[in-house]
Amino acid sequence: MGMEVAVRWISAALFIGLCSANSVEKKIYITLNATAPCVRLMNATHQIGCQSSLSGDTGVIHLVEQESNLSWVLSDGPNPPYMVLLESNMFTRDVMLSLKSSSRVSGVAAILPPSPAPGQLSPDLKCPNDGFGLYSLNYGPEYAHCNETLWNPEGNGLSYDDFPFPVFMLKDENETQVIRQCYKDHNHPREGAAPAFPLCAMQLSSHMHGVKDTVTCMRRSRGQVSITLNTDDVCDPLSDFNVWTTTQPINKSGVASPEDRFVVAAARLDSRSFFWEVAPGTDSAVSGFIVLLAAAEALARTPDVESLPKNIMFLLFQGETFDYIGSSRMVYDMTNGKFPIALENIDSFIELNQIGIGTSSEIWAHTDPVSLRNSTVNEQVQKLLASFSKVTAGMNISVRQPNQSQPLPPSSFQRFLRKRIIPGAVLTDHQASFANRYYQSVYDLGENIGLRYPDGLTPEEALNHITDTAKALADVASLVARTLYLQAGGNGSLENITANAQTVTRMLYGFVINWNNSWFHSIISQDKNDIFTKQKHISFYVSVNEQTFSTVLVEHVLFNLTGHHANLTEEQCRDPKSIPHPDTNFFNYIWVQGTKAENASEPTPYCVRANVWLSRALSPAFELADYSSTEYSTWTESRWQKVGARIFLVASRELEIITLVTGICVLITSMVLIHFLNAKSNILFSGPQEHSSVSY
Repeated sequence: MGMEVAVRWISAALFIGLCSANSVEKKIYITLNATAPCVRLMNATHQIGCQSSLSGDTGVIHLVEQESNLSWVLSDGPNPPYMVLLESNMFTRDVMLSLKSSSRVSGVAAILPPSPAPGQLSPDLKCPNDGFGLYSLNYGPEYAHCNETLWNPEGNGLSYDDFPFPVFMLKDENETQVIRQCYKDHNHPREGAAPAFPLCAMQLSSHMHGVKDTVTCMRRSRGQVSITLNTDDVCDPLSDFNVWTTTQPINKSGVASPEDRFVVAAARLDSRSFFWEVAPGTDSAVSGFIVLLAAAEALARTPDVESLPKNIMFLLFQGETFDYIGSSRMVYDMTNGKFPIALENIDSFIELNQIGIGTSSEIWAHTDPVSLRNSTVNEQVQKLLASFSKVTAGMNISVRQPNQSQPLPPSSFQRFLRKRIIPGAVLTDHQASFANRYYQSVYDLGENIGLRYPDGLTPEEALNHITDTAKALADVASLVARTLYLQAGGNGSLENITANAQTVTRMLYGFVINWNNSWFHSIISQDKNDIFTKQKHISFYVSVNEQTFSTVLVEHVLFNLTGHHANLTEEQCRDPKSIPHPDTNFFNYIWVQGTKAENASEPTPYCVRANVWLSRALSPAFELADYSSTEYSTWTESRWQKVGARIFLVASRELEIITLVTGICVLITSMVLIHFLNAKSNILFSGPQEHSSVSY
């Protein structure tokens, strides 16, 4: 009986201990919630990025504010391994490589404030997408590998290095201040002397399942499914969806006639940085697709656009950062009859590339010098350039052409030219090297293209405030729309084809400053409205396996700008095949949130009809299972289970050993005591003996 009571007390104590473990953990650790990890990516030949050990990597925090602080981490400090707290001016490739070469570093936490430090430049390559564009030994070898023009001279290639330890970005100033204070209180060396224990430590967890290269990780993924029936892959192909529309509706399930001619306008949708899903891409991506969307709206409101001799197609490509995923898939589909339009149907091509810096003065129209050697192509390109000059008359923009010996900059157009010579031009804000110093960086923000708002504006006022940047981009959109109109055979008044600066300013605010605004809410379909609660910030990283938040928004903006109000009920809008004479091969339908009428408590939803479509942006390498392809992109992203960061106080090694030994002694003593109690339980825990009654 007594033994049972003792067991119950022990069980109760264990239960209470387990229940309070959570609160004990909170007392020991401070979890960092506003962080962004560097993750592992792989292609056909190697891996890039970062990762931690399986259980996370831990180290004593040391703040590196200047180069002289590195010696403590690399050689002098007595308590390795160190978790380096890196100020933004020290977050350079040279510093990171010196940390990589040391066995005394367990990870890096980078402090990157809203504005860039002098040392912050582009972490991309100096020659982006090298090897997957147009120029090679077989085509314009003198231009291959950026021999003629180094497009991104500020690039340090940091995003393409491989680090054996975790690297995290700290995004919240309050959390950063807590870490600084912890370091100051416990770790800061006093006059060169080592600080006393306890010390402030950090743990970073970002273990990656994928390893080595795409060939290896895809083989392991297939092996898990075929051998163990486990469907948990170790990596996923980078993929999303392209968005496209035409000014004259076409049958998305049909095939265009060989006589049908299309003038194509294209832009990219994606960007990246060193850190996962921190990809603002304001100049590298947003400026170009905003101009394209505004031009699409201007032409959609042009009365005779549906009767022009040539159709106008707008293409928005995803995954271009990673060796042209979206455009190479589009070319592949067009070539193999998997898209309504063939390459032979394309009459001319205009691409909006980086266009946000310096748009108030001049735009540069880049052409391919190799194809210009063909007299027929040269004649058509000169006609296109003449159209640019014609429409800029009376505008604040001039379109200039770089030196004829200069090749095309990195652009989606190159993937089309690899298959077929098409007259075209790429419009940019730079004559030669990029004007964007922060290409594919966390600092490619609104300030990078001069986007500024007056102080004191409410979010709603800022949404509708027409900035100087919006006016400049609207002028570029008008230029593009008018040129497309001329290229398609239009002969009407060009002055009536004008981009709406109000629309441009709303897009700039939504895609750059604050996506959670009233305009985006009003044009989003009701079944997609939950993305505003799921997504904390907008990112233009291509991601894997699903339609990203940015693609959803761009699709709905294009719907709103080119579509028309359809007089249908919600049921009919969601299932248009139920209405008489459905035209679902020519038009798409969405039931949008709508805006609030004056004095109304809820918005009024309605149906929008437009010929806006999605097409897969997955590299053909994965369709063909050619994971070592040199023709197509082979980028994959590793899978992981846990990503997190936390700080805590750590005791000295001696105290840890003493604690361990003491714990072992207590355990052994407890086991001996329990064994003794169990052996003598019949004596120690027996009740008083009962006396039998005696009768006389």
